[in-house]
Amino acid sequence: MIVEIKVPTPGESINEVEIASWMVKDGDLVIKNQDLAEIESDKATLTLVATESGKISILIDEGSSVAVNSIACIIDTSFAQEAETTEIHKTTLIDEVLDEKAKDNELSIEVHDEINTISVVNEHVKVSPLAHKLMEENELSIEDVLNGLRRLTKSDVETVIRSSGFIPDIGSVYNKKREVSRKKISQLRKKLGQRLVAVKNETAMLTTFNEVDISAIINLRKKYQKDFVDRHGVKLGFMSFFLKASAVAMVNYPMVNSAIDNDEIVTPGYVDISVAVQTPKGLMVPVIRNVEMLELFEIELKLKDLADKARAGKITVEEMTGGTFSITNGGVFGSMLSTPLINPPQSAILGMHNINDRPVAIEGKVEIRPIMFIALSYDHRIIDGKDSVGFLKMVKELLENPVLLITKGEEPDRLILNI
Repeated sequence: MIVEIKVPTPGESINEVEIASWMVKDGDLVIKNQDLAEIESDKATLTLVATESGKISILIDEGSSVAVNSIACIIDTSFAQEAETTEIHKTTLIDEVLDEKAKDNELSIEVHDEINTISVVNEHVKVSPLAHKLMEENELSIEDVLNGLRRLTKSDVETVIRSSGFIPDIGSVYNKKREVSRKKISQLRKKLGQRLVAVKNETAMLTTFNEVDISAIINLRKKYQKDFVDRHGVKLGFMSFFLKASAVAMVNYPMVNSAIDNDEIVTPGYVDISVAVQTPKGLMVPVIRNVEMLELFEIELKLKDLADKARAGKITVEEMTGGTFSITNGGVFGSMLSTPLINPPQSAILGMHNINDRPVAIEGKVEIRPIMFIALSYDHRIIDGKDSVGFLKMVKELLENPVLLITKGEEPDRLILNI
């Protein structure tokens, strides 16, 4: 039987997408639920998945733009048993090798068959062929790329190369023939560019800055990280504090959470924060909804889930729409200071940066403290300087004294005394 695999729709308003890359070759044997291709639109990246096992015939070339619901490939299910038997053989062979318990954890095994090459470089992790090839080219070990139980993809390795400071040999990057490479701009990046230009042209954007002493948060993480992980199954990061502090501050400065809709100012009674996530395909901004109602551990769990989906290209359009405020963290790339661009139709965005030890005056004495510069870009058409500066100052106070996150910004002593 021949099964048709059609191009899925990323959203109601999208009629055309681009086949960004095929993960298999024409004529390969594939198994049910295997990832076949990455599909890009101007809003999201999706994965084309095999609905049945068998031999694949690719009908649309990589890089082509096609209409939604077009047939991207077909699968001949008469080869299903052969495909599944081959997959079982590969898994069994790898398990047998892993069961031998090599003296060190660094294994390097390749299994060649009709489908592709499976590479195992750690007793806990399966690595896709493209990822393993990229790791070898850039001299990365499995520990450099990922610590945990999961399957690595080419995108995972590319993300580590770009963000973790791994610098390949300059001779391998540039050649002596002075060649120039050209690559078509993806629909996602093209749409992002249009939105960024529109922000500059259509808003009265202004940025205000402040600095935060991160000592209290660092001490909390050092003291309770193990207990936090044991209790909630996720690490306590910095981002959850910034999301919660922003949500609490908006109680006093609701205009920061507002937006312009024609001739009206719309102020939601909830806080849905978009969090910028850098992926190999460009910037994506999944949304954490009702942050004002969430505990720190709930925010961390949602952050991890959405970030994993974004980097794996599994995130949906619904998970990236409807935010009322944004936070971006350029600090993970080493940025000291920046003026982040507003994410329309929102009216403000908070920028986090790297943490550096700096000399500061504490009660008349100079001390070295871990300091982060923070920035709030806002649309001056509806957010006045008093609100923007006051909001950022309150975020600073909440982060420097995290107990205020529980008391909603009120001093604990005043609450105890009921004054």
